[in-house]
Amino acid sequence: MKLGIGISFVTASCLSVWADSAGFKIPTISWGYNFSRSAGELKLPAQFLEHLVSGAGVITAIILFLVGLFLIVSKMTSGPPNPVTLRKIQRFKAIKRGYYSFLILIGLAGLASLDQLIVGKEALAVKYKGEWQFPAFTIKLEKNKDFGISDPAKVDLEPDYRALKKDFAKTEGNRVILPLRAYNPTQDAISALAKEIDPAKLKYSGLGTRLYSIDRPEDPHLRFTYRKGVRQGNAEGWNADGDRIYKAKYSSGNLVAGSQEWEGEGSMEEFLAAGSETQEYLVSYPPSKPKWSHPLGTTSQGDDVVAYLYGGLQVNFQAAIIYIPIVYLIGVTVGLLMGYFGGWFDLVVQRVIEILSNIPFLFLVIIITLGVPAQYKDRLGFYLILAILAIFGWMGMTYLMRTSALKEKARDYIAASRVIGAGVPRILFRHLLPNSVAILVTLVPFSISGLVLSLTALDYLGFGLPVQYASWGKLLKDGLSSLSSPLLVTSAFFCLVTMLVLVTFVGEAIREAFDPKKYTYYR
Repeated sequence: MKLGIGISFVTASCLSVWADSAGFKIPTISWGYNFSRSAGELKLPAQFLEHLVSGAGVITAIILFLVGLFLIVSKMTSGPPNPVTLRKIQRFKAIKRGYYSFLILIGLAGLASLDQLIVGKEALAVKYKGEWQFPAFTIKLEKNKDFGISDPAKVDLEPDYRALKKDFAKTEGNRVILPLRAYNPTQDAISALAKEIDPAKLKYSGLGTRLYSIDRPEDPHLRFTYRKGVRQGNAEGWNADGDRIYKAKYSSGNLVAGSQEWEGEGSMEEFLAAGSETQEYLVSYPPSKPKWSHPLGTTSQGDDVVAYLYGGLQVNFQAAIIYIPIVYLIGVTVGLLMGYFGGWFDLVVQRVIEILSNIPFLFLVIIITLGVPAQYKDRLGFYLILAILAIFGWMGMTYLMRTSALKEKARDYIAASRVIGAGVPRILFRHLLPNSVAILVTLVPFSISGLVLSLTALDYLGFGLPVQYASWGKLLKDGLSSLSSPLLVTSAFFCLVTMLVLVTFVGEAIREAFDPKKYTYYR
């Protein structure tokens, strides 16, 4: 397993470097380079930070390569697997609830890593005049003129691939292949959704709308008011430019004589005969109600809820990938040093931890969020929030590692290491750390669940991620603000609880597998 992970890391780092040099972007693998391109143009306060941001892709590739190389070398130079560790792994697999939850989380992580293959408005492939292009996988931004659109107002704009697919369906030889969900998680607003209705058959009460085109439900043609399937009250009409040019009144299903008002060009009869003729639609505006093409509807900003939930899943996994290594690197190192050296070093670090623990976390987040300029918040807000969480997140495990180091440093194998001349780094990371790994392994799942809850809470309060990031916390807030769309709250709550339950089951199983006491997990 270690060898496979190492080879995967080395391969991914090499692929990311090749893809960037060749003008391609690969799902997840090109993450660092995508960040460099989006944030590299910012003018940061220090030149060092500008170089760090612009070189994020190269730095990520180097780190990934070195970690993969380390795993490969350590596997090839180490002996056979530790039988105690193998027994613990078998014990973990025997706890089916935790093991199956772990497999589900691995599957969700793999699904989230597919990125634009699953969700996105860019086409995976476009065939035009016999040539294939791959907009979702190229750094170059395609334009409408590349696909034969000659409208002067649109030639230099990014194509609407959903509309382009409908246009190409009318011609032979041209083709557009879209992702499974052809909508971006955010900033891809759907202005309205339309659903066919038969007011008389359904005894419908509400508004029935005739449209110029089902592809543009936001542009109504005629709108009638129904009560129990019968037209009752005002009727209105709009021209193709959105100007209201027609008014009338109905009573008990009949047009009230003399109630029609016409302010448009041409004849009123031609206007009434245009549009969707007799078919009427229930048009819903954001947050829109579900329909077949949008099974969970849309958010109040017009984003597809299914795509938004997927984007929230990606954000949680991305945050965990960044947050967990940083927090554990700091917490484990400081904890081992405190336990090993003790004395004044231990006392000073404890006082620092006490000071940090008493800083009100939420107030600090509010101050930083309001004080950071908008251009930095939009591009770097995700990493800024993770940095704040990391500042406060490493302290919890420090005392656990300190306790373990205090206990282990009194054992004979540490004394033997000192006698043969082993240095402090070797003692800490080759002797103390491996014997404390059970603490780390059992803490990781609960650190992930704490991170997910923190991000959700901050976004719910309005001090979390920038608008271009999908968040389950924002969706919860959106749903509670729009009680007419209960699916917003239900879907976000279901995803959040499912994620936390899976992580908790995994943490429980790991604790049971690595704990010498039996029968300790919840029943």
